[in-house]
Amino acid sequence: MLLKPNPENICFGCGGANARGMQLTFEQDDAANKIRGAFRLGPEYQGGVGFIHGGIIAAVLDEVMGKVCRFRGVHAVTAELGVEYLKPVLVNADLLIEGYEIEMNGRNLHIAGEIRDKTGQLLARGKGRFVIIHQKQQGNGRGEKAESK
Repeated sequence: MLLKPNPENICFGCGGANARGMQLTFEQDDAANKIRGAFRLGPEYQGGVGFIHGGIIAAVLDEVMGKVCRFRGVHAVTAELGVEYLKPVLVNADLLIEGYEIEMNGRNLHIAGEIRDKTGQLLARGKGRFVIIHQKQQGNGRGEKAESK
């Protein structure tokens, strides 16, 4: 299922209502319980000349990992985020991103994310701890509006 930017959401990473945001689109793979994306980041997101800023790399990993919470049918917020920068992420490079759950302990979801180039070379990876703030009434992860319990 394609997860397009919501035109009513102002989120910097995935919102469609933020003209300065990245407006990232992801794909939800229900069979594998993974969130994936394929995109390019332009020069407006660079740090050093020709390289994507490290904070933007962290934001992209946070976005894909946050989307993984959909499989549990919960709303969760980032409590901890760690990033390993393995290779430079080049401006305008074709990037592949993936997020998946590692484990759940109580209200804590431990999630991993990876950014690769089009050849599959791992450029950056992250791990995050997301704290569940409430369950969705309908835990289908399909984007329908749900009320909290």
